[in-house]
Amino acid sequence: MDDGRPIFLQIAELVERQIIDGSLPEGEQVPSTNEFAAFHRINPATALKGISLLVDAGVLYKRRGIGMFVADGARDRLISERRARFTTEYVRPLLREGAALGLDAAALIDLIRKESPS
Repeated sequence: MDDGRPIFLQIAELVERQIIDGSLPEGEQVPSTNEFAAFHRINPATALKGISLLVDAGVLYKRRGIGMFVADGARDRLISERRARFTTEYVRPLLREGAALGLDAAALIDLIRKESPS
């Protein structure tokens, strides 16, 4: 687990992916920071920092003495945020580059369909 970004961010994104793909459903308990630390061979404080990001975002909540759990609505919230980020990071630049090349939205859609696996 090291793609050059801070490990705590990678931990947070791992949990987000598991929530989005359904392998960590709403209401489910999240592994403890010690479990994350042991599994990924990182400092427990680093794991806690990643989990805390998700608590601060309302994706996870703490049940005192029990652990962290996936909040109701977390999956929908994460998908909504990712779609917005996808639009900003990919769709808008694609449309700008397409316009610079003389391609309108219909032409871009045709290109996407041709490149898309059937």
